[in-house]
Amino acid sequence: MATVLGLVVGAVGIAILWASGVEFPVAIPPGLVILLTGAVFVALASRPWAPAVGAFLGLFVTVGFLISPTGLTNLFGREGASVAIGQGIQLAGVVTALIAGVIATRGNYRRTAQARK
Repeated sequence: MATVLGLVVGAVGIAILWASGVEFPVAIPPGLVILLTGAVFVALASRPWAPAVGAFLGLFVTVGFLISPTGLTNLFGREGASVAIGQGIQLAGVVTALIAGVIATRGNYRRTAQARK
């Protein structure tokens, strides 16, 4: 559930960025849709690898933040407080999803291996 929560928090951060006037390539920010769709998938899928999808999405958005020319400037408040808050919330959410997804996937496979014994 921490993976799902991290993805949703990441999406909330993107929504705050959008509401703060950050421009996105299309009308609705793609990251918002991707993270929410990923959260629904991870929450509903019963496969042991499902949390890995959330971890991948967290990694994808984190790397995007790091290579973006505006990622750090947004986080440090050069575009205003609301943008910095949104960027911080997004980053906290996706890093949580990344870490929780890896831990959950690892735990799922350990349980599966133990069940086979």
